[in-house]
Amino acid sequence: MADRDSDSDDNAKFEWESDGEAEPSSAPAFRNSDAPGPSTLDSNGRANEEAPSTALIEEYVAMGFPKEIVLKGMKEIGHSDADALLELILTYQALGADDTVGNCSTSGCAPHSVEEDDDDDLDFENWDDKNDDVAGREPNCDDPGDEDFLREMSQKDKKINSLVGMGYPKDEANIAITRCGVDADLVELVDSISASQVAGDLNSRNISDYQVMDRCFDSFGGRKKARLMEESKMRSMQYGPSFAGSHDEPTRIPDPMVGFNLPSDRQPSVIRMLPEQAIGPPFFYFQNAARALRGAWTTISKKFYDIQPEFVDSKYFCAASREIGYIHNLPVEDREALLPFPPKTVFDAFPHYKRWWPSWDQRRQLNCLQASMATAKLINQIQHALARSGNPLPPSVQNRLVDECKTWDLVWVGKDKVAQLEPDEMESLLGFPRDHTRGVIKTERYRSLANSFQVDTIAYHLSVLRDMFPNGINVLSLSTGIGGGAVALHRLGIRMRTVVSVEKGETNRRIFNGWWDQTQTGKLVEIADMKSLTNDRIASLVGRYGGFDLVIGGSPSEQSALLYDYPRILDAIKSAMARM
Repeated sequence: MADRDSDSDDNAKFEWESDGEAEPSSAPAFRNSDAPGPSTLDSNGRANEEAPSTALIEEYVAMGFPKEIVLKGMKEIGHSDADALLELILTYQALGADDTVGNCSTSGCAPHSVEEDDDDDLDFENWDDKNDDVAGREPNCDDPGDEDFLREMSQKDKKINSLVGMGYPKDEANIAITRCGVDADLVELVDSISASQVAGDLNSRNISDYQVMDRCFDSFGGRKKARLMEESKMRSMQYGPSFAGSHDEPTRIPDPMVGFNLPSDRQPSVIRMLPEQAIGPPFFYFQNAARALRGAWTTISKKFYDIQPEFVDSKYFCAASREIGYIHNLPVEDREALLPFPPKTVFDAFPHYKRWWPSWDQRRQLNCLQASMATAKLINQIQHALARSGNPLPPSVQNRLVDECKTWDLVWVGKDKVAQLEPDEMESLLGFPRDHTRGVIKTERYRSLANSFQVDTIAYHLSVLRDMFPNGINVLSLSTGIGGGAVALHRLGIRMRTVVSVEKGETNRRIFNGWWDQTQTGKLVEIADMKSLTNDRIASLVGRYGGFDLVIGGSPSEQSALLYDYPRILDAIKSAMARM
């Protein structure tokens, strides 16, 4: 039996498993013998001060920040300290935590699910009205709504092409149209895309105060063309080649993302010389999406002793393609991969899909990043488009179909029939045991898996600990999620004597608790609020458990600002252990 700390007798309760939409009736009991630290929040989780005025909120919105981010920051720390609030808003932006474009996961932002009453249909037949294959084709529409749908999506495609031609990435153009609507003009779309970059630009001092104010207040006619040209130039500069050299330059994202080495390599591709202050104890290991906003990784690296990130695409380890950056002080020599090796392609993992997979869909890995469910309406629209587009499909239709399949992790389950990857299939691709997330509603399973570690990838990095700690280790896990780090250690055969887990999400805690009870004999201590990890409380935990051998942190997802808490906590652990 696993040793547990608990303040409640709720452990005697149980619930029936359900994959339906009914929410579980109770939250998991905490195994936490420590009283929470002092809080400046009221019972609703808001700062103890009067509500902000509408005028104050609009001031920040006028600076180019989305209203949702402004309200998120005010809810987190209040609004009395303007400098602290601005820093928090900038942090949310710099680390890609804009909830208005979806749930930001360990590898990026997932789009919103499509509501059943949404009118945004998908136009595959007339996706490119300049394409010779479809230019002269009459749309075969039995439903009057199809004409509106085709017209709207053709308009959307033209605007995406215009923005791409100005130098904006296609995915950001698509997100901007989703946020602002297909009827928005180019100036509004440019503003939407640019707003998400204001924080990174300000952080790097790449945009003058005049340019920021011009962007905020010049939103009516007059200089539209000039502004669009200027934005296009700025974008080209921003996304131009970047090379690591000085601390003010952005960290270069390698291509391909193979990390410092792969299991097939005989020797490490790099020899690391860590700064003295970065050398353990403890070892630490933190992850975040590789393709964060410009300058984000430079900022993160500075927070962690200027350590060079290790960028890895998990497609080199499994059939799930996730581009992740890792900051750690682990050795890079003598790594060992988990055995048996997992399937590397979707056909190896799920052979029954190969029969129906069209030759023009060249995907061989899935991303497993989708944090929401594709609706039946969306699936039906895709299948309707397939049925009426003829055979062979025009290249424009093929490309659009593949884009949708990538976005929603759709697989081919029959003739002209697609379906979303199931949660148990995501578990398999991500290296978790079967039914790891079962017992919570399906939508929560998708969300939890989308924000998790890919177990085989991180196990390769953590494998160096196996010979170092034959008697087991003590772990502090920050933003634990569903326990990918612990699952990796378990699969490596590394015993966890104590795990202090910090995780806010009740569903994630419930999933991790269930796995821990089934597999572990060590002690699990749970803490919900990372802010409660004060220096004094950290010193108490270090003294109680004899220090920590590993501090591991997943991407904090919707609370990406908490990533900046990691170095503070790490420094407090180092100081406390030095006094032992």
